[in-house]
Amino acid sequence: MRETTGVRTTKGRGRLYDSVLETIGDTPCIRINNLAPPHVRLYVKAEFFNPAASVKDRLAINLIESAERSGRLKPGQTVVEATSGNTGIGLAMVCAQKGYPLVVTMAESFSIERRRLMRLLGAKVVLTPRAEKGFGMYRKAAELAAQHGWFLAGQFESDANADIHEATTAREILRDFEGERLDWFVTGFGTGGTVTGVARVLRRERPETKIILSEPANAQLLASGRAQGRDANGVANESHPAFEPHPIQGWTPDFIPLVLQEAVDSGFYDELAPVSGAEGVAGAKALAAKEGILTGISGGSTFAVSLKIAETAPEGAVILCMLPDTGERYLSTPLFEDIPADMNEAEQEISRSTPGQQVAAG
Repeated sequence: MRETTGVRTTKGRGRLYDSVLETIGDTPCIRINNLAPPHVRLYVKAEFFNPAASVKDRLAINLIESAERSGRLKPGQTVVEATSGNTGIGLAMVCAQKGYPLVVTMAESFSIERRRLMRLLGAKVVLTPRAEKGFGMYRKAAELAAQHGWFLAGQFESDANADIHEATTAREILRDFEGERLDWFVTGFGTGGTVTGVARVLRRERPETKIILSEPANAQLLASGRAQGRDANGVANESHPAFEPHPIQGWTPDFIPLVLQEAVDSGFYDELAPVSGAEGVAGAKALAAKEGILTGISGGSTFAVSLKIAETAPEGAVILCMLPDTGERYLSTPLFEDIPADMNEAEQEISRSTPGQQVAAG
């Protein structure tokens, strides 16, 4: 029998799953070894371990199942939602498994691979004009729901959003850091569900943990101090005046979602930290090249903020940074614009170092 001494082994999860939906959650917190200053411990919560590779898988399952429980979603009814991509991909996975038709509205400015992933999972994707920003795709989804009697998932207002992070994401963090320090929790926001749900728990059970909320440097809606216009139901009814287009896809639509408003009103964060798109790209590239962790511009942005905190944090401090999704969602974005498909000169030189199997330079 062949010896395997010293080889890594695995044991399986000790259970069988009835569907892909049962694999959502329980994502790992991973230590950063090469990029973090030596006097701190910096961890990332890697949400790309979810089955459709983003934190929005959690939201997607709860949007659908809470609506099923309440009777608002009927068997076979079409689901419609506005999304920058990750929620749509998560919903497409959930709807494929449960048998609901899905229509997604998405501004044409978001990455092409997101559209293709949703379509691969069986969804229909209706594009809205770039100039109308996130509020445009949001209004289109509401129009379609009203016109056709479809179920509007409503990620920006639904109680199901923050509730799932309170019930899962926050509980995972508490368990993983049980008996350990946790000095900072760093996240950005799209709908605001992550920060609101996690902060509900951390404020009660780990009040010593400082919560840092990041937003794009050129689109600081919260830091502007300007209130969001809303209708009588609290739904945003206008584009926020502080918004500017930014490259951190999935973050900061051009309005302050109602889900996020709870975090604002309740004081669920200790500091707002602006970050530029360039810093986010650099952070994602550093994580890939130095840690072997593939995340998108949003994850790179929270990581860039976390590194700044780490630099001045006291000895022994512990920081947890949210990584919302995978870098493969960003192939057509600035994250990959300088990553060539063809061999560069160094790679060609390696190829020429032996005589066989050479490909001509492109």
